[in-house]
Amino acid sequence: MREFSIKKLYYSISEVSKITEVEQYVLRYWEGEFEQLKPQKNRSGNRAYTNKDIQLIFVIKILLRDKKYTIEGAKKILAEKSIEELIAENIIEPKPEEKKPAVVEVPVVKKEEPILIQKSDLRELLGILRDLYKEL
Repeated sequence: MREFSIKKLYYSISEVSKITEVEQYVLRYWEGEFEQLKPQKNRSGNRAYTNKDIQLIFVIKILLRDKKYTIEGAKKILAEKSIEELIAENIIEPKPEEKKPAVVEVPVVKKEEPILIQKSDLRELLGILRDLYKEL
């Protein structure tokens, strides 16, 4: 399971959205679909997620997006087993063949001859860049 760097008792929905990489509206939707996901609300009515809520969101995300379960299928799995059991059985971890390779091939770039550019070409290029910058 992914470890997150911020260690607090409660997180806002925007913080949870950044940590889990799940949009806020999706988190609100999942609250209505999954009975286990019920964050507390503070005095002003804002959601206050705990670390356990965030773990559950990661599990739901893996089941729905990585394992391609339907919402009903994910509900059934979460009703049958706890998060700890799912982690222990590696149900929510990617299979070894699904993991990305540790070694990435990098193409070899041949050293080419330097390109000779005249000052007039550089001035023209600089003018184009200034015009583009003004448009921003």
